[in-house]
Amino acid sequence: MILSLWLMSGCASSAPTIPLTVGEAPLAVEIADDPAERQQGLMHRDALAPDHGMLFVFPDDKVRNFWMKNTKIALSIAYVDGDGEIVHIADMTPYDERTTSSRLPARYAIEVVQGWFTAHGVQVGAHVTGLPPRAAQ
Repeated sequence: MILSLWLMSGCASSAPTIPLTVGEAPLAVEIADDPAERQQGLMHRDALAPDHGMLFVFPDDKVRNFWMKNTKIALSIAYVDGDGEIVHIADMTPYDERTTSSRLPARYAIEVVQGWFTAHGVQVGAHVTGLPPRAAQ
């Protein structure tokens, strides 16, 4: 009962995670690899655990667009190409419905609490290891 109330309260998820290395920093991520999971993303959450985020996995490399509809947490997003290279990093504002574009083709997007990439010295051109294969169509 307490766990159910905690999950419904919008606290950090207890969903399974996989480990990534972003630049040289470890990060545990939940995976969103189907259309419904990607659409839900981090909406309605009140917080993320330290060094945790969400990895969005797509079936191909193309320009991606994200927005912050129903998202309470200030986030940073890194767009990552199929070779694991970060091609763009941006900060996003809670509830902002304007899109944030990858500018270059990306197969993955990683969302973390705003400032995580800066705090860990991660910049465009850094590599991400531990990425799963592309999502199914």
